[in-house]
Amino acid sequence: MVAKESIKKVVLAYSGGLDTSVIIPWLKENYNNCEVIAVVGDVGQGDDYSRLEEKAINCGASKLYVADLKKEFVEDFIWPTLQAGAKYEGQYLLGTSFARPIIARRMVEIAHLENADAIVHGATGKGNDQVRFEVGIREFDPNITIIAPWREWELTSREDEFAYAAAHNVPLPITLETNYSKDKNLWHLSHEGLDLELTANEPNYDKILEMCVTPEKAPDEATYVTLEFKQGKPVSLNGEVLDGIALIEKLNVIAGANGVGIIDIVENRLVGMKSRGVYETPAGTVLYHAHDKLEQLCLDKDTFQYKQTLSSKYAELVYNGLWYTPLRKALAAFVDETQKNVEGFVKMKLYKGNIIDAGVVSAKSLYSESFATFESDDVYNHTDAAGFIRLFGLPTSIRVMKEQAPNQATHEALGDLLK
Repeated sequence: MVAKESIKKVVLAYSGGLDTSVIIPWLKENYNNCEVIAVVGDVGQGDDYSRLEEKAINCGASKLYVADLKKEFVEDFIWPTLQAGAKYEGQYLLGTSFARPIIARRMVEIAHLENADAIVHGATGKGNDQVRFEVGIREFDPNITIIAPWREWELTSREDEFAYAAAHNVPLPITLETNYSKDKNLWHLSHEGLDLELTANEPNYDKILEMCVTPEKAPDEATYVTLEFKQGKPVSLNGEVLDGIALIEKLNVIAGANGVGIIDIVENRLVGMKSRGVYETPAGTVLYHAHDKLEQLCLDKDTFQYKQTLSSKYAELVYNGLWYTPLRKALAAFVDETQKNVEGFVKMKLYKGNIIDAGVVSAKSLYSESFATFESDDVYNHTDAAGFIRLFGLPTSIRVMKEQAPNQATHEALGDLLK
């Protein structure tokens, strides 16, 4: 463990929430009044950064960096994960998971720029983010000191943090009763803690939802949306060509207003425990649905089916913070190859939390009406199926014949050996 006396300047991943607000005075108190440089990675959370800067400095930081990472976040992290069809445990669209590696990289860059002695993060010792941050940091500087206050300090609960904040005059925009653990970015918003920790409790959606409305409050008329994809990436919404940031922002509003994108899940954390959370991912839910619909049309059978297996592994790597690993990069190369012909238009009807398919068109489609039709055709010879079925079912036929006449089969086998 590094000697505290050697720590003169640190770079802190800062959000302005409970944890990082308390960490600033705690660092100065426990690390020889070290200089604390706060860094916000802007991945679309929509904070008031002038307010955050004032707050960080009032808490004891010397300055605040705001790193605009939104474009890179969409193009280099969100789109590749969408193209992979990666869903952790079949549901979670990885909103927090892939935001950590990009922030970790920027933290290292600023730490080097500032000649800082250490990087600090506010992730707890029970969570996944400590792994995601630190593995990401090690990718770009394997030797830099990392300080994780939750693994060091005497505070053991949110209640302790509130008491510490009060004792050190740290202003907080929340109370203990409203302090859900939240993480927001362009892609999603997560809610954990408080009454959600009891799985028997129905979430109080009216209290917690910010990006979506409940299906009950959604309009009584459906909203149609059409997405265009090129090489597996969305490029237009309802005929309007948009960059990735604008497309996600606009679709978040449309899908959220129709109650689409709310999930309540219990997931298996990397550190071994289960946790329950409510996630809002309105645009992402629609984009995943549309992308999968287009792949059904454009990918051949073997590629489509094999990609389902790969998607699960890809999601696991992203969830575990292994974004920069050779395996994730290798899987991404496979995904890139599969996406060359994933192009076309997907039309959907959004209605009270549901996504209802309303048509899909692609110039790269492998679907052929002339082969698939139930009407008469002149391209498919039905008698060809008989020979195919006999060969396809040959292993079954041999097994059953052996089971029905085991003695004769054994006798024939022995006879062949004695010839």
